[in-house]
Amino acid sequence: MSTDIVRRSENQRMSLAVETGGFVFLAGLTAVKTRGGSVTEQTKEILERIDHHLAEAGTSKKNLVTAQVWLTDIATFDEFNLVWDAWVADAGKPARACVEACLADPALNVEVMVTARR
Repeated sequence: MSTDIVRRSENQRMSLAVETGGFVFLAGLTAVKTRGGSVTEQTKEILERIDHHLAEAGTSKKNLVTAQVWLTDIATFDEFNLVWDAWVADAGKPARACVEACLADPALNVEVMVTARR
């Protein structure tokens, strides 16, 4: 069994994706272009970013294992789920947690972190 670790999209602090042991671990992703926008807008962008990073690692949302979701206001849970449910409709539904939390930037409403099998 290989213990190689591949790190993608690194900066001075972290990698946005790490591949090891047949899994792809994504960092918590937030909106970039829609920062300051609605939960719907930010969620759509984040899920597109997840699709991109998973594809770069040779996998897809069909292989999701886990997901963690942070919302700045749990009252937006239904708004988030409308976008999420459409996104996972034809994919493997991961084990998921969703909680309310303060995020590092007040313009951010959503953060999502996933793990997928390669």
